[in-house]
Amino acid sequence: MTRIRPFRPGDEPALVDICLKTADAGADATGILDDDDLWAEIFVLPYAARHPEFAFVVEADDGRVVGYIVGAPDSAAFEEWFRAEWWPRHAERWPRPQPAGGSRQDGILRYAYARAGGAQPFGDEYPAHLHIDLLPETQGQGLGRRLIETLEDALRQAGVPGLHLVASADNTGAIAFYPRVGFEPLPSPEGTQVFGTRL
Repeated sequence: MTRIRPFRPGDEPALVDICLKTADAGADATGILDDDDLWAEIFVLPYAARHPEFAFVVEADDGRVVGYIVGAPDSAAFEEWFRAEWWPRHAERWPRPQPAGGSRQDGILRYAYARAGGAQPFGDEYPAHLHIDLLPETQGQGLGRRLIETLEDALRQAGVPGLHLVASADNTGAIAFYPRVGFEPLPSPEGTQVFGTRL
């Protein structure tokens, strides 16, 4: 039986691997970028570092971590911390790319460099946001729903009124999944689909 438990130090290598194996709209992103490590340094590790109390993992029978959910209760505050404290330490490894064009990695780096605090879309009604990933072997077993419920309970206890997430428009599995667990589609930038739920 798999179980959901709080994140703990030492889980980071598993989070990095799961993030990479699911980063290409739910598929394995190994080798898509020049540096595979970039995915996790943007989409999972900062959340576990900043808000371990809102990070939960799925642990398999053999002790492997095979899925996770991470969240930030206040997106504006998190994005400001990412801009001011988390991302600058990576500037030497991943310099700012040119303003336009370039590789897929350049596009992801431009996103990382553009993150900032201040007013966030959906920030009033849905101030928290999440990232969730499960290895293919664990999907279809209700674990995604259980992870989301676990995070929602933690956010609710912290007094957070709403939660949102952004999925790639290419990730058809995610776009079908979130309405089934209580999320409503919200107006979205091109190429994405944003979902929100009130807590």
